[in-house]
Amino acid sequence: MADNYFAVIMAGGGGTRLWPLSRRDRPKQMMKIFGNQTLFSISVRRLQPVMTPDRIFVVTVEDQAKILSSQVPSLPRTNFILEPSPRGTASVVGLAAIKLRKRNPDCVMAVVTADHYIADEAKFQELLQAACELALEGDLVTLGITPRYPDAGYGYIHRGERRGVFKGFESFCVRAFKEKPDRALAEEYVKSGEFAWNSGMFVWKVDSILCEIERQMPDLYRGLEEIDLALGSAVEGETIDRVWSKLESQTVDFGIMEGAKNVSVIPADDLGWCDVGGWARMFEVKDQDKRGNVIQAEKSLLIDTENSLIYQDESAGAGRLIVALGLENMIVVDMGDVLLVCPKEQSESVRRIVSLLQEEGLEEYL
Repeated sequence: MADNYFAVIMAGGGGTRLWPLSRRDRPKQMMKIFGNQTLFSISVRRLQPVMTPDRIFVVTVEDQAKILSSQVPSLPRTNFILEPSPRGTASVVGLAAIKLRKRNPDCVMAVVTADHYIADEAKFQELLQAACELALEGDLVTLGITPRYPDAGYGYIHRGERRGVFKGFESFCVRAFKEKPDRALAEEYVKSGEFAWNSGMFVWKVDSILCEIERQMPDLYRGLEEIDLALGSAVEGETIDRVWSKLESQTVDFGIMEGAKNVSVIPADDLGWCDVGGWARMFEVKDQDKRGNVIQAEKSLLIDTENSLIYQDESAGAGRLIVALGLENMIVVDMGDVLLVCPKEQSESVRRIVSLLQEEGLEEYL
């Protein structure tokens, strides 16, 4: 792949839907959920056949940068872009774009996250190369996941006419981005065959995305211009902090992609992709027993239990036996200091617990 292809990993999220595993001092991207590697180190590994470590950048917060850097020492420390405070992914994308443009004005930028599971990494790498070829034509490219079932937890992409074939992969023009629908609408989307899950992975030329930011989010663009003038100077950090505090918090999907021109989607079929966003997603990426249970615990005994998750932190279990009797479609998470029990269908609402803990002053559990 050309030397002007760069990747940006967004790794600053808190992962509140995976509480109590994910905490402030160890968000989910730092966790070893699959084998002996963290989600972050896996995300770096699967990029490296396409681009060398010096072309992989990470956007995160200062508290997490040191830990993430230690997990993947091959990444230059200067490739960590620090987000002063949460301002949404639109600001993150813009900041990364001007930083990369300073490095290579003609670069193509792949935006990925640190909390995805991808089974077929070789195909993912092929898709990245196809997306780069399409992005060089000026398109804003996204990878769309063909839905396996109606899911109200994902945003959707409405596919339009055929755009062309790039490195063996078909691409399509995008008619619209759709916010997370209710169950009935999700069923309609899947039945039509015209919709894909929004994976949150994008590829574009830095100039292309900055032009869209200027057109649709002029306040953000003016802030980025001010930061751009200060890059590499003694006042870079001070300028970023000052400008950042005034920026509107907005997602790249809502702030840019929904109204963008020249947007294309490449279907990422059979990729084995999953956004590890909440506990119910574990059933898609973890082995299940003959009764549909996912068990990750030092000691457990399940009786008349099915379609349930039993998760025990290896460092917090202290030999404790978890016994489940007559459970169905339940989530049980034992972290030593916290025990979470909830119906599987309500697992997406775990973030409400995080808000309640803040309101009640129970900060030690966050």
